[in-house]
Amino acid sequence: MAVERIWLDVPYAEKDEAKRGGARWDPGARRWYAPRAGMAKLTRWTADADVPDLLPGEDRGLGDGLFVDLVPRTCWFTNVRSCVAQADWERLRRMITRRAGRRCEACGAGEDRAAGRWLEAHERWTFDEAARIQTLKRLICLCTDCHEVTHFGLAQVRGVEDRAFAHLTKVTGLSAAAAREHVRSALAVWEHRSRYDWELDLGILTGAGIALAPPPGAGERARVAGETLPRQAGERSW
Repeated sequence: MAVERIWLDVPYAEKDEAKRGGARWDPGARRWYAPRAGMAKLTRWTADADVPDLLPGEDRGLGDGLFVDLVPRTCWFTNVRSCVAQADWERLRRMITRRAGRRCEACGAGEDRAAGRWLEAHERWTFDEAARIQTLKRLICLCTDCHEVTHFGLAQVRGVEDRAFAHLTKVTGLSAAAAREHVRSALAVWEHRSRYDWELDLGILTGAGIALAPPPGAGERARVAGETLPRQAGERSW
């Protein structure tokens, strides 16, 4: 008899607790489920409806390919994941990887546990210079290696700049000189944008029924960045 699957939204940090409560893992669907109805210990993780594959107002053509995509210093370490409830992040993550066919949208790679390569969500933003509004316009599925390239400044802090640069040239086919110019240009844009405080517009999430925690103010985001960077510098992964 087939096991009934009552799907759950279990944040990664709570997976062991859910497992102790009787949850099981479906490796094909890459998702936790309750094997039968009425399991009180699993009620808190009961799944909500799936997030639509196209978020309201999302621009799926924005920012294709692999490139250095730096957010202003005032917005470091306050990404979309930090602004939504854990269960809603699980719903978003599942949608992002599913619609990408569980492949990186930049290089086409899948997950490889042995290589330490995972699929991760990355935000594409637009910037209204006059209004100082940073608007989320797309969520994209990237592998760990491509995600490291997009956050090239963080790769520098972590001491893995050479690895990120090599992956950039491998995937894009850029010459070393062209890749260096690309990085230089991206850093110049980042320096300019980092002079200002930006308000975050996450309307494509609220339009899809995702509940938001109020984003930290610009001053608070700067403080978080200042506290987190020294720790990141000590967490080098070679």
